[in-house]
Amino acid sequence: RSTFDVAVVGAGIVGLASARELALRHPSLTLAVLEKEPELACHQTGHNSGVIHSGIYYTPGSLKAKLCVQGAALCYEYCDQKGIPYKRCGKLIVAVEQDEIPRLKALYERGLQNNVRDLKLIGAKEIQAKEPFCRGLMALDSPYTGIVNYKQVAQSYAEDFQEAGGTILTDFEVTDMEMAKEGSSENEDGLQYPVVVRNSKGEEIYCRHIVTCAGLYSDRLSEISGCSPEPRIVPFRGDYLVLKPEKCYMVKGNIYPVPNPRFPFLGFHFTPRMDGSVWLGPNAVLAFKREGYKLLDFSTADFLDAVLYSGLWKLVLRNFSYGLSEVYRACFLSAQVKQLQRFIPEVTVNDILRGPSGVRAQALDSDGNLVDDFVFDGGTGDIGSRILHVRNAPSPAATSSLAIAKMIADEVKQRFEL
Repeated sequence: RSTFDVAVVGAGIVGLASARELALRHPSLTLAVLEKEPELACHQTGHNSGVIHSGIYYTPGSLKAKLCVQGAALCYEYCDQKGIPYKRCGKLIVAVEQDEIPRLKALYERGLQNNVRDLKLIGAKEIQAKEPFCRGLMALDSPYTGIVNYKQVAQSYAEDFQEAGGTILTDFEVTDMEMAKEGSSENEDGLQYPVVVRNSKGEEIYCRHIVTCAGLYSDRLSEISGCSPEPRIVPFRGDYLVLKPEKCYMVKGNIYPVPNPRFPFLGFHFTPRMDGSVWLGPNAVLAFKREGYKLLDFSTADFLDAVLYSGLWKLVLRNFSYGLSEVYRACFLSAQVKQLQRFIPEVTVNDILRGPSGVRAQALDSDGNLVDDFVFDGGTGDIGSRILHVRNAPSPAATSSLAIAKMIADEVKQRFEL
């Protein structure tokens, strides 16, 4: 039977980075990654905007801020080592109204506190020099921001992990974790590898310790293991538009709005992609299925899980008008174009097409607050003490993946005394 010292559940970019780091640090351990899909990096990793964030937005001193700044540097270094293509195309956060300028300046100060590289405030003429079609009063220029294909990065992590002796088991949907029964015919093995991990097909692996990096299912895996269900995951779908190929010349780098602290999400932005396309968006609407990338995707269990959670209703009531406007924009292209025209007036409905969608694993607490930082926890008792749950790894988790992996590996060493 299959036995491992540590099993990592989830083959997204965070799970694969963590497994890779553990394999490189502990070459004598047997390690496995368990993934429910037939392929790797299928969900948040394969459906994100591909931006290498520089670390401007996050609260100074927070894990998000530290890990993003470290992670961006590590990401560029890793891509250089592995020959993975990326573009350091930069980002402008653009103020188009006078009342946005104080918030922009505060963002600049925050970026400096976070040690973000090469930040500067620029005026209207410099905006047009960098982005000829963009209009704005002032912008925060972040030349260190880049773009990459994170699915390609994740595949490279998987190759490193396997070269270091790790095992990846796909089509392995974890449905149960329990302590091995004493007195079984394989009692000696059971004592050495006391945790049984079972999948939806009834197959089992035995291990000493578990690390879960399950993204959209992080709360459910925690419950399966007998640990806390909080914070809960509520899925939000983000629909992108794309510029028609003949109109992509209008955007050179990332163009972002000044975030409004009254609203929970960032707002529409322009994102160039490695394939030369330009994504516009996303919006943010409640998804009726945790992996529901299409408008009509629906899961009764996921829907009830979300709408019966008091934390969601508290969030909705606090942001009711914002939520309605997001739903309206999701239905009417012209409403989304109006947002885009604040930055690039030349964009018209005829210049865009509906594009792909992603689903964000948004962690919510019972008071309806978005859990903004990374959350790691375990549990108590025999099985809980053998598990580390990565409960919340929000954007910029892809950018930060190598830095997060180092922190997870430190935590694993300390908790499990490896």
